[in-house]
Amino acid sequence: MKSELKVAIVHDWLVGGGAERVVYELHQMFPEAPIYTSYCTDEWRERLHNKVITGFLQHWLFGRMRKFLPILRIWWFGRLNLEGYDLILSSSGAEAKGIRIKKPTVHINYCHAPTHYYWSRYDEYLQNPGFPTGLNWLAKLGLRVFVWPLRKWDYRAAQRPDYMIANSTHTQAAIKKYYDRDSVVIHPPIDTDRFASVPSQERKGFVIAGRQTPYKRTDLAVAACTTLGLPLKVIGTGPDHAKLVRMAGPTISFVVNPTDQDVAQYFAAAQAFIFPGTDDFGITPVEAMAAGTPVIAYKAGGALDYVTPKTGLFFHSQTTDSLMTALQQFKPQNYISGDIKSTAEGFNIAAFHKRLQAELERVLQ
Repeated sequence: MKSELKVAIVHDWLVGGGAERVVYELHQMFPEAPIYTSYCTDEWRERLHNKVITGFLQHWLFGRMRKFLPILRIWWFGRLNLEGYDLILSSSGAEAKGIRIKKPTVHINYCHAPTHYYWSRYDEYLQNPGFPTGLNWLAKLGLRVFVWPLRKWDYRAAQRPDYMIANSTHTQAAIKKYYDRDSVVIHPPIDTDRFASVPSQERKGFVIAGRQTPYKRTDLAVAACTTLGLPLKVIGTGPDHAKLVRMAGPTISFVVNPTDQDVAQYFAAAQAFIFPGTDDFGITPVEAMAAGTPVIAYKAGGALDYVTPKTGLFFHSQTTDSLMTALQQFKPQNYISGDIKSTAEGFNIAAFHKRLQAELERVLQ
């Protein structure tokens, strides 16, 4: 790919998570490219070497309410002046893909998912919008009133990129379903080195990690392990945390603020990682695999791309009983940590760079 290409990166918002890791690696590939986003924390601005460009949504009330202002984000991204660039890389699961680009600039969108609150998780957001106490009724009303015009905008916005990249085969299918567009799959980058370097140790019990929100279904793991009397370490926090603590039995322990090294140790010390939700990809279970830990996953979503008979097993219904059956069938001696680590290496940072570089060269030719 020509080194003299003038490149810009566009992303929904930069606050922390799997999507931000993609932006970080895009920044590593194109360190001089400016990064346009609606909101950025001070931490991410520093991590991205102050290449971040924001606007009025960064400030005051807009920054605090950023998750709940899709119409303002639509307006902001739609009016960005991106003239003069040869290549625009948008990283988006929301409004950033809606930027307007003039030829001959090429726009490639890395799609983390078709916008959840318009499509696949609309019912979940309608039930629990996540607004501050007392404002959920307003959010529900707004979602009901505006969802149809916003879906129409989102569909039109998804037609604007010249090419689309999906983060999993699950997302690829969703892009086809909701946007009627083809895409290629390039899995997100996983820092496997952080987990593979943890010394081997005796494995006991199970582990689950991630933000504790309803769609992650952490409650299934807590309920199943409580009923079966199995040790389970629950890492993280979130809106469901108090509920999970109330329903947990004596074999369940919670870790709210672990260090990165702690998480790697917990993964390496577990017999298996439980992944009961439906995620577009699911970075955390692949991190557990990098530590040589098999995954017990609900058979849906991104897990279909990395859970195999060598790396774990599926349960087939998103219920406590179905997960309990899988836990009872699980035999840790059937899994070889080295084989699981080798599979995880196929999702490492170098693999992401190589595949994306090849795709960029293909489309730019």
